[in-house]
Formats: sequence, C-alpha cells, structure tokens
Amino acid sequence: MAYLDHAATTPMLDAALEAYVAAAGEVGNASSLHAAGRRARRRVEESRERVAAALGARPSEVIFTGGGTESDNLAVKGIFWARRAADQRRRRVVSSAVEHHAVLDAVEFLTRQEGAEAGWLPVDGTGRIAPEALAAELSARGDEVTLVTAMWANNEVGTIQPVAELAAVATAHGVPFHTDAVQAVGQVPVDFAASGVSALTVTGHKLGGPTGVGALIVRADAPFASNRFGGGQETNRRAGTENLSGIVGFGAAAEAASGLDATLRDQGEAALRAIAPQARVFGAGAKRLPNTTYISMPGVPAETQVMALDLAGVCVSAGSACSSGKVHRSAVLAAMGIEDAEAGSAIRISFGWNSQSGDIDRLIVAWRDLYIRVGKSDIENARAA
Repeated sequence: MAYLDHAATTPMLDAALEAYVAAAGEVGNASSLHAAGRRARRRVEESRERVAAALGARPSEVIFTGGGTESDNLAVKGIFWARRAADQRRRRVVSSAVEHHAVLDAVEFLTRQEGAEAGWLPVDGTGRIAPEALAAELSARGDEVTLVTAMWANNEVGTIQPVAELAAVATAHGVPFHTDAVQAVGQVPVDFAASGVSALTVTGHKLGGPTGVGALIVRADAPFASNRFGGGQETNRRAGTENLSGIVGFGAAAEAASGLDATLRDQGEAALRAIAPQARVFGAGAKRLPNTTYISMPGVPAETQVMALDLAGVCVSAGSACSSGKVHRSAVLAAMGIEDAEAGSAIRISFGWNSQSGDIDRLIVAWRDLYIRVGKSDIENARAA
C-alpha cells in the first residue's frame, strides 16, 4: 500500500512510539503526591520542555490538550471571552474562509450563542491572505475586534500564510492573534516567539506523535479565559487528568520531527501533469507545504478517484479528513474562486516522513490507468460536443 494521506494523520516516529509505549506501561496520576504521581509529573514537565524547545516557546506557555480541535476551541473561545469581559464593545472575531472547521465552527458557535460578529478576510487565487486586507479590517473596526485567527498553513492546498506579517498588523492594533499551526509543525520551521503570535495550536498525530494529544501555546500576557472546567490541571487553564503516555509520545515526536523537503511533491506533480496536462495544482505559485499536493483530474469526480486509487493500493483523500468520511465541495477552493466543476475533481495527496519514491511510482501508474480509462475519454467527448 502507498499511504499518501499524511495530512490526515501520519505514522508515529520510532522515537515517539518507543516513548509512548514505555510511558503506557507506567502508573501514576500527575496530580497525585505519592512517588508514582511525582514520577508522572516529572515525565509531563519534561515533555512540556521538549515541546516548548521545539517550537520556540517557554514551557509555562504550553497547555497540553486532547488535540488540535480542542486547542482551536480553547483559543478562539478563551480569547473572545477574556476580551469581551474586559470591554463589552469587543464582539468581533476576524478569520478567513479557508480555516479548518475547528476554527470555523468555533467562530460560528460564538456568533450563534454569544452574540459575536464574524469578519471574514478574503484570500487570493492561491489561498493566501494579504496583510493589507487585515490592516484595512482593523483600521476600520479594530476597537470592536476580540481576536484574529488565521492558520499557519492550509490543510487542503498547503498554502503557507504570512503569519509573522499578519501577527504584526494585529499587534499594531492591540488585537491578539491566534494561528492554527497543525499542518505546519513538523513540515516547516515554526517559532512561536519569533512569529509574534499570541496563541498557537499544534497536535501530535500530524507530526509523528500519537493521536488524542496536542497543545495550545499561549503567551503569558495574552488574554485567555479558561473554558474547560473540572480540575486545576495545566495551571487551571485546561481541566482533566493529563494523558501521560500521549504527552510523552508527543514530546518525543516534537523533538524528533525534522521537517520535509519538496522533492517527492514536485516529482509527483510533474508526473501527474505530464499524464494529464489539463490537471491543475491548486495553490501553485504560492509558498506551500513541502508535502501537500491538491490536484484536479478534469472530468473525474474526486470520490471516483479516491475509490479507484484505493482499489489500486494508493491512499489519498478528497480534501480535509474531518468531515465524517463524506466528500463535500471544498470551502477552501470556493474561497479561492474555483468553479464547482473543477473543485469537484480535486484530490489531496500528502507525503510524510516515511514516504518513498516507490509510493510515487504506484500513484502515477494508478492515476494514469484511471485517466486513460475515464478522464481522457470524458475530456475528448466534451471537446467534440
């Protein structure tokens, strides 16, 4: 099998798996005072230091969570509630239409339940947010804004946002800036302090760690209201018994993850476009993640491609994996101005730390067979008509 859906989840790194299994064999609640509890606490704090060091943060800024979705919710809601409590005029949340649903749905919740107002930043044809657009939004309505949230790198097309520039604009207007860096960490350098952001989301299973664990990194001076209750864990910022084995595996993965180069991505894109010259790589021309390709096969629905490639032993996806296994029109491509017909034929191919050239070879053979069998004839028939 050629597994090419690493943007959905990637296998655990050897160092992370070894650390995870070893910690899973230990007993002890990190909040207990006895020897086993103190040993568990030490393992948690050592992992916190590893995550902080890998991401350019202070250990005290790292809040361990259950994953990226929880971290996004904690950030968006926590900053909104803290800012609104300090100034009732502030009810506006600024984001973009290309965000992950963990952010989009959190913003929608605030508008529906908390009287918030959403402001949406446009993106260009590559999925990039212009800092000038954010500057215009904050110049016009900055005194109403609670926070700005924009992802570091897109989970579908792989476009990398100018996060440091966006954060600088927000900071100049006195507005906290949160970024979902789930897809970026482990792929490209991410430095929390240098970026100037107020809060950053990361998860374990996208960088070679276990599922069910992540972190929200929050600057000490950033406004943040806890919105998960039931215990004093994580210095009262996130209640719940710490997931010891997950946290230890996450820390090991964060320390071991070394990033990727774009060799396999570029080889794959060139080969697929040589087969189908009409194929379009979305986000091309922008700075993108080195492991992600979002490409269309004209005339062939995305779900047909995913199933056909699966039968050939190649695992890819039709966009985000967080839609209960359903294939929907991509909101990201819609925001980029891509027409329905072309968007409906787009699949995401994503590489990981253990991907090899043989995976590309298998993908190319399967894609060529499908294109010759279905896509090429459909295109020729459409031209003849």
